[in-house]
Amino acid sequence: MRKLLLAGALMISVSSCQSQNFGNILKQANDVLGGTSSGALTTEEIGRGLKEALTVGIKNSSSQASALDGFLGNQTIKLLFPPEAQKVEQKLRSIGLGNECDKFITSLNRGAEQATEKAVPIFVDAITKMTIQDALGILQGDKDAATNYLKRTSSIALTNAFAPVMQEAINSTGATKLYGDIANTYNSIPFTQKVNPDLQQYATQKAIDGLFILVAQEEQKIRDNPAARVSDILKRVFGAK
Repeated sequence: MRKLLLAGALMISVSSCQSQNFGNILKQANDVLGGTSSGALTTEEIGRGLKEALTVGIKNSSSQASALDGFLGNQTIKLLFPPEAQKVEQKLRSIGLGNECDKFITSLNRGAEQATEKAVPIFVDAITKMTIQDALGILQGDKDAATNYLKRTSSIALTNAFAPVMQEAINSTGATKLYGDIANTYNSIPFTQKVNPDLQQYATQKAIDGLFILVAQEEQKIRDNPAARVSDILKRVFGAK
């Protein structure tokens, strides 16, 4: 029972950090449940250790997505034309306007990369609100349990925060204007059904979906592969056995 309480305490202390990876920390936390950890650690130390690890994982995912080509260069999360506008892309490419389509896709992904920087404080806020029950569910859950927790607790706040930032980003990168030009060009073609999809809503949701994909990948790395402990608290809590 003491080990179970210690494992739960890992998730309820508030902390921040700038380490590189939180994946192996969840695995080490499971070792607490299994009885393989040793040392006279306080519940506060253990809590700060896993809290730091989770925060690092979120920062890694956001950093990866917000880097140049973080979205554009990753085929898994790259933003393309909205589904209802794919016929527009096909038509314009067929009449020699493929370069304009490519410019739009690039500017749209640049907007997503800019907006993603907003994600870190929202995720960290969700982590600090974890309960013991949440923590144990993550520790003993599936490989994407932490990601699902973040989706459940932060999706609405993330969407609300992303929407205005995304609008500003796609305006500054030229995506909004390019899309308007593309839609107007397509709509001027005789016998075509007019299009006017909500670009902001689409870009916001796709950016959030992409970020959660990266978080899930980071979580799986964490659970499956040991990583270096690069801070004193991580070394103290999750030192080599």
